[in-house]
Amino acid sequence: MLCALAIANYRSLRQLTVPLGRLTVVTGPNGSGKSSVYRAMRLLADIANGGVIRSLVREGGLSSTLWAGPERFSAAMLRGDAPVQGTTRSEPVALKLGFAGTEADEFGYAIDIGLPPPLPATAFSRDPEIKHEAIWNGPLLRPAAQLVDRKGAALRLREGKSWQAVGRPIPAFASMMTEYADPQAAPEMLALREQMRSWRFYDHFRSDADAPARQPQLGTRTPVLANDGADLAAALQTIREIGDGDALDRAVDDAFPGARVEVRVVEDRFETLMHQHGLLRPLTAAELSDGTLRYLLWIAALLTPRPPALLVLNEPETSLHPDLLPALGRLVAQAARESQVIVVSHAARLIAALEDSDGLQSVVLEKRFGETRIANLDMSEIPRWEWPAR
Repeated sequence: MLCALAIANYRSLRQLTVPLGRLTVVTGPNGSGKSSVYRAMRLLADIANGGVIRSLVREGGLSSTLWAGPERFSAAMLRGDAPVQGTTRSEPVALKLGFAGTEADEFGYAIDIGLPPPLPATAFSRDPEIKHEAIWNGPLLRPAAQLVDRKGAALRLREGKSWQAVGRPIPAFASMMTEYADPQAAPEMLALREQMRSWRFYDHFRSDADAPARQPQLGTRTPVLANDGADLAAALQTIREIGDGDALDRAVDDAFPGARVEVRVVEDRFETLMHQHGLLRPLTAAELSDGTLRYLLWIAALLTPRPPALLVLNEPETSLHPDLLPALGRLVAQAARESQVIVVSHAARLIAALEDSDGLQSVVLEKRFGETRIANLDMSEIPRWEWPAR
């Protein structure tokens, strides 16, 4: 399990360390930085799949994603006695992302992404570069706990009390997580990469008239619902056959009393049907309301027969009737028994439904002088964090 998420210089997140529990709820008013926290976690997951630089370029490049305020605020600026203005930069331009494990035998990871040198000039001179990466044991980066260190192109691995250099250079545009794989020399790197690849993210499911989830689809066993929910029917049928079919029935009845879900299979095509109390025939997915369809998608995502190490949900309340949010909260709490779950939300009824969950960590964000901060925790409740030095 992760105990902390750390982000520096990404959009409004100048310096943010988020404590994580078994179930973490990140909330705050509009514009407080919730979406930036979610997107930063997506960037971390992209590292393990070799796509973090491409993802930054799609966001407009490193210069577009970097913190746009001053490097630091003076006391006079914070008091309002002086205008907010830039100062002479004392540190290199850097976007930093990282996380830490809770125990000594769990891994932490950090990455530092910066600007390329001005020379030699190439067609890719505006591409961000990975300057530093580190892997360590436990909740805090310490010299004695560090296992892997990458600076520029040079990679070295811990061997007892000494370091062993890896002869092959690492390209500036690639992470060591995808460029080096040796189960004997660096088993922790492989283990961490596979852990990060197992992370699962769900954002806004489509529910418009042409949404894939509304159409009959070719189906196969589907223990993991696709990000767009296109394989909803196959995922529901997989839960019924190799997962917890009783939990599926309870989740549907909890939200829609007297209703049940069926999957009709015609040759190779799967179609979702919903039987509702008082109706003489089941409704197809094409006939369901947006909210009902999205709730069935959340059931399929949260009752997965293959729970991930980390499950991140971004505003799951979207398009749901407020009366469905307590049932959704119970579904999320159930998922947190099998996976570590992070929920980004501003729905008061959903947050209230999660308040009594075991291992709940509440994080309320606010923005001051354009910078996202944690409003409901004092410094003693925020994990200590150390970035690797360039």
